[in-house]
Amino acid sequence: MKRVMFISSVGGHLTQILELKSLFNEYNYVLITEKTDVTISMTEKYKMEYLKYGSRKYLFKYIFIELYNFFKSFYLFIKYRPTVIVTTGTHTAVFMCYFGWIFRKKIIYIESFAKRNSPTLSGRLIYPIATKFIVQWESMLKFYPKAEYWGGIY
Repeated sequence: MKRVMFISSVGGHLTQILELKSLFNEYNYVLITEKTDVTISMTEKYKMEYLKYGSRKYLFKYIFIELYNFFKSFYLFIKYRPTVIVTTGTHTAVFMCYFGWIFRKKIIYIESFAKRNSPTLSGRLIYPIATKFIVQWESMLKFYPKAEYWGGIY
């Protein structure tokens, strides 16, 4: 059975990735997101792992959280050995996608539904290495010409 890692930050990105939950049972999967009060209870329903939540609002603290998440992402990558990484972004997923790229795994990035007129930072970082890059608005093809427009996942 194919090992698939679904990874996103909390909030809307996680909501979007959960729209794919019908795929979870078709694969040996793990869902990775940031640990918050909201996501802790999700372990009862999904196979979960957590990274630390960090906000760029507090830049100094954010740098250390991202450093921690870098090493934790590598640990989780080795632990689960995914053949495919599916993400809706943001910063939480960038390290994992680059580990996947280095080890020649498939990377599927779904740009945020909230972005119609400008690319996300994580999208710009992952676009060059993604095996498949999906946008949810046709207008986003001007930023990502090699992307595939599939419409909204909602």
